[in-house]
Amino acid sequence: MRVLVVENDRHTALGRIEVALQEAGAEIVRCRPHAGEPLPGDETGHDALVVMGGPQSAVDDERHPYLPGLCELMRRFGDAGKSVLGVCLGSQLLARGYGADNLVGAAVEFGWQDIHPTEKGLADPLLSAVGGTFPIFQWHNDTFTLPEGAVRLAGNAAAANQAFRIGRATYGTQFHFEVDRTVAAWWRDTFPAQIERMAPGWIDRFDEIASAHGPAADAAGLAIARAWVATITAAAPGDEVVTAA
Repeated sequence: MRVLVVENDRHTALGRIEVALQEAGAEIVRCRPHAGEPLPGDETGHDALVVMGGPQSAVDDERHPYLPGLCELMRRFGDAGKSVLGVCLGSQLLARGYGADNLVGAAVEFGWQDIHPTEKGLADPLLSAVGGTFPIFQWHNDTFTLPEGAVRLAGNAAAANQAFRIGRATYGTQFHFEVDRTVAAWWRDTFPAQIERMAPGWIDRFDEIASAHGPAADAAGLAIARAWVATITAAAPGDEVVTAA
């Protein structure tokens, strides 16, 4: 199992996703286009694709000219029936790749927040292992509309589209389910000024907040990661590969 992981920032941490991939014996191949590394030309060299978060807007092509190519690569994987995962910025790029709109600055959210699966989300392989409402880590300003043909899996008050699926196993999650308490503490120490602007006093209360929400979020994140890794198989004969307009 060979999984391509695209990192959009040098402070990316795979966290819970890496745990699940290692459990499955996956080979993790990292690509860092933000640092000038070229994206693969197509999907044929890998069994699955993960696109992580980052500080850039999903439509900031002028400063990040690799973004259109990354959107196209995500769609190529998805249209081929391979497992795709877009996290935060990755979900916004996935939505863009399938023809939806990116809404810049329309959904500011930070810290551990509750996610509410839809009825279809509760029946979907990705979220069914978690059950009902669960806390998970958030850090974003933007959101997106759903691509045509996508299944809405979860939402909350800040962003109606917190998770969606296209076809067999092409998933986007606005929330950072990869972030456990260790990653959250690293980001706390790395970005104190940015965090204080978004959530005044959060750093001072970190231990209290992490104790209250971290254990459940860590468990939910690993359950979601394992569920996605379990989809990294070839589509069975007769499976429909759904492409959005």
